[in-house]
Amino acid sequence: MMNEFPGAVPEIPVSDITRAAAYYENNLGFTLDWGGEDGGIAGISKGNCRMFLTNRAFREGYGNASPVLIWLNLNSKEEVNELHALWSSGHAKIISPPESKPWKLHEFTVADLDGNLFRVFYDFSKDL
Repeated sequence: MMNEFPGAVPEIPVSDITRAAAYYENNLGFTLDWGGEDGGIAGISKGNCRMFLTNRAFREGYGNASPVLIWLNLNSKEEVNELHALWSSGHAKIISPPESKPWKLHEFTVADLDGNLFRVFYDFSKDL
């Protein structure tokens, strides 16, 4: 039996794959790897992070809908702050700036065009 799982690949519900993929590429720095509106699904990636964008027709049989919340776990507070700066300069829809929370996460939140949220965080509980 496998002792470790590979990284999860979330499915992000979007209203228009072409429009969503352009936002993920131009504002968040992802790459469109394959797919598009015609097939109802597209794969995007940035480094080891992989995600699927799916339109309403593709999701119809499954019932999943937006908005969804995806957590991205980075390796340091500095990485969180740097990504926030990069995404801010790319005109991403920043919902909240980086902040160290009482629950020991340094985090910020960004939204896509369909209201799906990304909470980018670093768990600093082990640093104390």
